[in-house]
Amino acid sequence: MDLILKPARLTGAVMPPPSKSQAHRLLIAAALSDGVSEIEGVSDSQDMEATIRCMRALGAEFRRRAGGVSVTGLFCGGAPRCEALPRLDCGESGSTLRFLIPVALAVAGGGVFMGRGRLMERPQTAYAALFREKGIAFSLEDSVLTVRGVLRPGDYRLPGNVSSQFFTGLLYALPLLNGLSRLESTTELESAGYLDMTLEALHGAGITAARTGNAFFVMPGHYRSGRWAVEADWSQAAFFCVANGIGNAIQILGLNPDSAQGDRVIESYVNQMRASGPVTLDVRQCPDLAPALALQAALRAGEITRIVGAARLRIKESDRLATVTAALSALGAQIAEGPESLEIHGVSAFHGGEAHSGNDHRIAMMTAMAATRADGPVILRDAGCVAKSYPDFWQVYGRLGGKFEEIKE
Repeated sequence: MDLILKPARLTGAVMPPPSKSQAHRLLIAAALSDGVSEIEGVSDSQDMEATIRCMRALGAEFRRRAGGVSVTGLFCGGAPRCEALPRLDCGESGSTLRFLIPVALAVAGGGVFMGRGRLMERPQTAYAALFREKGIAFSLEDSVLTVRGVLRPGDYRLPGNVSSQFFTGLLYALPLLNGLSRLESTTELESAGYLDMTLEALHGAGITAARTGNAFFVMPGHYRSGRWAVEADWSQAAFFCVANGIGNAIQILGLNPDSAQGDRVIESYVNQMRASGPVTLDVRQCPDLAPALALQAALRAGEITRIVGAARLRIKESDRLATVTAALSALGAQIAEGPESLEIHGVSAFHGGEAHSGNDHRIAMMTAMAATRADGPVILRDAGCVAKSYPDFWQVYGRLGGKFEEIKE
């Protein structure tokens, strides 16, 4: 779907969608339990459906209902009921893939993983090296990943500067084993806030796991069913926060200021960019904020902003350093792309033009907000990719006063 976005300021109130990151974690914890759980606020985004689909393949049961999901854990009634080497279709969800590789090993002795878009191109070397050391088969052929072997309790070491998702996957799998395990980062941990979210979800499901510095200690245990509600998503709220930072007037409702979500730092970063003078923003702990931050930086007229610590943006749904640069430059932004950074010289307004989302939901939402400060129409290619995380984004955008129409070809 391609859209023509017409300049219009946004006003009104919005409730951001439920946190995708928290929902993944709660769904997996519930699916690993021996009872029935109720989770309120699970969106019907493509990423959520990917996790539900894969946990079904491992033996859990899910029932969608108004406002939430009922989950019957795969240990309900005894041992998991799944085929040998189940096939798990992860869609385009990197969280689903990386979280469930160790889980499938612990539950079913492995699995066959598939995906779409750039998913199977995204690095899995941290797992590949670790599993080779542990005697677990790990092979990727024709974009299909097959993992097979026995996951045993013990010591695990991974680099912490690639993705916290590898750690989360192991933190979910290790309690299912019959002994104490230690998981250590061989580098300084990045995106540590996401691991705080993981520990919070584990503790809520009755699992004993603790972090000391760069190491995690995990006790064997049984996942407990429960009732949980998913918080509003600070990652998605970031686009509305930045929209306000560039001159819109949106009231953002329902956010938890004390959330474990690391992306709550967006408010601080937006405020830093309201002031004059050069600003440097480090996104090592919050890489998903980079597209929104780049948008606000691009409209700091006469000011310089550097976004640093951004190497991991190259291995997202798109190469986000490249797609952010291309989309905003097409509208008149002045951006210099570095290997791990962006340097942005602010302009006073955007002109109309044509931008491509790169099939990346965050680039599409960034461009939508950019159009509110353009002096002419903006053509956005592949705007439907927002369904990955925010299926009703365009309806919400329209309710706030955003003007757009679909291009019929």
